[in-house]
Amino acid sequence: MDAMQSMLLTFLADNQQLSIPIYQRRYRWNIEQCEQLWEDIIKVGEKGKNNPDTHFIGSVVYMSSGANFAAVIPKRLIIDGQQRITTVTLLISALAMFLKENPILEDADSEDLLFYYLSNSKAKGEEKYKIILNDEDKNTVKKIIDNISSPEEISFDNDKDSLRIIENFKYFKNRINKSNVNSLYIGLLKLVIIQISLEYGKDNPQLIFESLNSTGLELNKADLIRNYILMGLEPEEQIDIYNKYWEDMDKGFENTNYFDLFIRDYLTIKLHRIPVMYKVYSEFKNYSKNWDNIEDLVKDISKYSKYFF
Repeated sequence: MDAMQSMLLTFLADNQQLSIPIYQRRYRWNIEQCEQLWEDIIKVGEKGKNNPDTHFIGSVVYMSSGANFAAVIPKRLIIDGQQRITTVTLLISALAMFLKENPILEDADSEDLLFYYLSNSKAKGEEKYKIILNDEDKNTVKKIIDNISSPEEISFDNDKDSLRIIENFKYFKNRINKSNVNSLYIGLLKLVIIQISLEYGKDNPQLIFESLNSTGLELNKADLIRNYILMGLEPEEQIDIYNKYWEDMDKGFENTNYFDLFIRDYLTIKLHRIPVMYKVYSEFKNYSKNWDNIEDLVKDISKYSKYFF
């Protein structure tokens, strides 16, 4: 594991694709969190580009894909930092759209932002995007980035696009104006991260993930258990098992806290005792060791979940 401090925009400018593994939870930041990020960026940006102050926004933990040797664009699997990177991507996209209509910055224009921080300019297909999320989150971010260089007005589909991403993108777009755009750009240049690179096949991403998420907004049991089960598998296995069994559970329990109750009931049946709720995750990890085949375990969980819906 290697760790180093770097500027966020320098990290984003690397020739790479930041990919969110299928086991990661979806994008969840809300307007309140976007507002706090906006205020922090504007505050440090108003001090001017010659002022040495910076703003630390946390760590970004990633693991290079095991298939990188054959990739034109190196792929980095994001273990922690999805919410911040996605939100900054939305903010840069909103800034790029503003500059397309109002080219008033001396040091950057819309094409610069698109070229350096949002896309891999020489790549084709899906590899051209700096960040790839999951499900409709992915398609909505791609649509936003594609629209930067398009003369057409962006059009969202509420049935197919991610409402959370649309809402946050529009929030940033509505906040940018000619009086604050310079401070915004300077503030973006001053964002600092701790960049943590894990070695494929050597470092244990699950242990690091649990450590990083032991404070702050607590992950629910569905997030923790899904990550624990799928994170250790090869990407192809992750996608296969998720699509076969876990996707339906995510949809069934979406926007509820029932998964925590379900998994406790599931363990009660299997262990012949009622686990304490705050120990459900650790109890599940111990129980899962009784299964030699992960797919069989997930298939069994999926079968019982249908009785709970």
